[in-house]
Amino acid sequence: MPVKIAVLKETAAREKRVALVPAVADKLAKLGCEIHMQTGAGLASKIPDSSYKNVNFAANPQGLVSEADIVLAVQPPPADVVNAMKEGAILICYVYAHNQVALVKQLRDRKITCFAMEQVPRTLSRAQVVDALSSQQALTGYYAALLAATHLARIVPMTTTAVGSLRPARAVVLGLGVIGLQTVATLRRLGAVVEATDTRQVTKEQAESLGAKFIAHDVDAVGQGGYARPPTPEEQQRLDAAVGKAILTADIVVTTAAIPGRASPRQLTKAHVESMKPGAVVIDVGAEGGGNCEYTVPGETVEVGQVTVVGPINIPSMLAEHASELYSKNQYALIELMMKDKALAIDWTEEVQAKMCLTHAGEIKNEAAKKAVEG
Repeated sequence: MPVKIAVLKETAAREKRVALVPAVADKLAKLGCEIHMQTGAGLASKIPDSSYKNVNFAANPQGLVSEADIVLAVQPPPADVVNAMKEGAILICYVYAHNQVALVKQLRDRKITCFAMEQVPRTLSRAQVVDALSSQQALTGYYAALLAATHLARIVPMTTTAVGSLRPARAVVLGLGVIGLQTVATLRRLGAVVEATDTRQVTKEQAESLGAKFIAHDVDAVGQGGYARPPTPEEQQRLDAAVGKAILTADIVVTTAAIPGRASPRQLTKAHVESMKPGAVVIDVGAEGGGNCEYTVPGETVEVGQVTVVGPINIPSMLAEHASELYSKNQYALIELMMKDKALAIDWTEEVQAKMCLTHAGEIKNEAAKKAVEG
């Protein structure tokens, strides 16, 4: 019997991605999967149903998932769709359990096996092909630079004309994770003079390798697994002082401390923004989590004096075609791990699968999620 996969059309606001693109659908068929999709699932990503070959389409999502062995989505499905899934079926999507307590309880009680795409163990090199956070964050960094360029009342590169030269834009990037490094690289390609910093000193070499000047400070807030830990109040004061000097002449400031599904840490104070020069632009990538900047209004563009503060939400969805392609490949890599001889064979001793599992057989497997849901 083939493994039946159902792919849902996204219903969340601002979500244009689709969990499966045509090229990956063909690869899943070769693994031994039978693909069923909701009608129009790819339209928001500019992928018509006719682009999919050997795929069965149905309009009703509840009927679509009722016989599926695996359900694929980007955002969590509505409760009525989860209720229609059969016991023991597999759901693969983003969840962010601490924000979706009712959903996690429902998955547990319905005995749905859920693999949360935000739970990829990023410290494992072999998990990179499954790492949807990194693939989407790379696109976020790219688009953040373009948002900055399009909100400026000037051009980014140095340009020489018959009546004189135009100076290159000066940019400051705060945070040097996947998003920040891609933002630096894109701004440099656009011709900006870039300064960047992070709470971790180890990122200095990475910033300089991309052509940015590292904003010096004496804080080194390295946490578990090499990720940044929250700075202490004293460390934050020293960081604020270093950032405050750098942004005085900046045309662009991009804040990138986005923690998917959680509140974003502060990187820019109101005093910082008020000190910036007229015409400067702030792109707050952390807007979805409340913002890295104290003036950010998520989903809106506001003016603070002569400074523009942009708070974009779900940036990968703004690049839905390529975001869907990368996300689809990440999900394929996970499904490939679960398949053996054209049948489902989840290996609970394999670390990627084990750590990504949120719920299984009526239990919450992720300890942080279990604490959030069950206290």
